[in-house]
Amino acid sequence: MKRTPRTTRLRRSGGPIAGPLGFSLVELLVALAIFGILVALLLPAAQAARESARRMSCGNNLRQIGLGLHNYHSSNDQLPIHGTGPTNERLNHVQASIARDGTGFTRHELSYLLGLLPYVEQQALWEQIRQPMVGANGDIWPAFGPRATQGHYPPWATEIPTFRCPSDPGVGVPALGRTNYAACTGDAFYNAEHGVSIFIGDRWYYQRHRDTVARARCGLRGVFVPRKSMSFRHITDGMSNTIMVGEIMTGIGDRDFRTAPSINNGGSIEVANNPKRCYDLGQIDPKRPRKWAADYHGLSAVVTRRGYRWAIFHQVQTQFNTILPPNSEVCLAGHSDTHGIVPPSSRHPGGVTVAMADGSIRFISDSIEAGDPRTPCVYCLALSSRTNSITPSGSPSPYGLWGALGTRGSGDTVSESY
Repeated sequence: MKRTPRTTRLRRSGGPIAGPLGFSLVELLVALAIFGILVALLLPAAQAARESARRMSCGNNLRQIGLGLHNYHSSNDQLPIHGTGPTNERLNHVQASIARDGTGFTRHELSYLLGLLPYVEQQALWEQIRQPMVGANGDIWPAFGPRATQGHYPPWATEIPTFRCPSDPGVGVPALGRTNYAACTGDAFYNAEHGVSIFIGDRWYYQRHRDTVARARCGLRGVFVPRKSMSFRHITDGMSNTIMVGEIMTGIGDRDFRTAPSINNGGSIEVANNPKRCYDLGQIDPKRPRKWAADYHGLSAVVTRRGYRWAIFHQVQTQFNTILPPNSEVCLAGHSDTHGIVPPSSRHPGGVTVAMADGSIRFISDSIEAGDPRTPCVYCLALSSRTNSITPSGSPSPYGLWGALGTRGSGDTVSESY
C-alpha cells in the first residue's frame, strides 16, 4: 500500500520548507497587508453607506412631517400654529406657568409639532396631552399641560422617533424630548419670540398691538409666523420654491456653534444689522472653526441648546431662518428665549435636508449662494426707538438664493439650481 506524501520536505541542511499546504512568512505578511489595504478602502465606503441610509431615513421623516402638514391643512384650512396653547389671560409669570397643582399654563408657547401629532401616527400622545392628567407623584396637570420646559409633565419629555434624525447622536438629559426638525420663519428674525401676539402689563394682545403686528408683518417672512394662523394661500412665491421645515442639530454638550447659542450679543439691532456679529467679535476657536473659543463664556445654559424641547416654539428650539447659510453659527441678541440668527444644521456632510411647501424633499448645500452675510436683515420699529432697517420692508431677500427660498411672498424669483 502506498503511503500518503508528507506536506513538508526537509532541506538538505535539515530545516523544514513550505509545502503545498503551508505559507511562508513572507506570503503571510503579504496577505495580511492586502487584507489591511482592503479594510482601509472598504471601511470609509461602509461608513458612507451607513450615513447614506441615515440621511435617507432623515428625509423620510421630513417627508412624513410634510405630508402631515398637508393633511392638517386639508382638515383645518390652515397650518398648525407655531406658538399656541391655553394660557392665563391676566398672568404670564414663568413660575405660575409651571405650577404642579393644575393651574399651570403654556403661555402660548407650544410649537407647530404639537398640532402635528395626530397626523404623524402619534394619536395616543395627542389624546394624553389634550386631557387633564394626575401624575404618579400627585402632580396635577391641566389639558395641554404646563409650560413646555417641564420634564415633570411626561409628554414634554417624550422622544418621538419621527421628530429625530438618525444621524444626530444627541440623547438624554439635560434635554427633554429632542427634535431635529424646525419651522422656517424666513430671512429675518425681529420679534420672532412674540410673533403677532404679545403679553403687556396684565393682558394679552391678540394681533391687536399695533407695533407687534407691524414688526411681524415686516420681518417674519417665512411659511410660519409665530402665533399666527398661516395657510398655503399666503405662499405666493411658489410652493416648490419655499422652504417649510428643515433640519437642526441637537446639542451633545460641546461648544459646537451650531447647537450652543451665543447669547447677549449687544441687542437686537446690533445682531440684525450684522448677522455675522458673533463671528466678528472673535468668539470662534481659530483651531476648530465650528467651535466657540475655549475661553468664551457667553453661551446659553446647558439646558437651552438647539432642539432640546420639541414642544416649545422658541427660536433656539424649533425655528430656523434663512439668513446665514446652513451649518453657520447661532447668535442670539438676548438670552436663550429671545431672537437672533438661527440657521438650520445637520450632521450630514455638506448640508441639510429640508421639506418644501409642496411636500418635496431637497438637500441644501452649505455653499448655497447666500449674498453678503453682513447685510442688515429686514426689520421695522425695533425697540422703543422704533428703528427701521436700511434694508427696506418688502424688498427681495438680501441673502441671495438661500434667503429667497425662506420667504413666502417677497417676490423673489428662484431660477438657479440648488
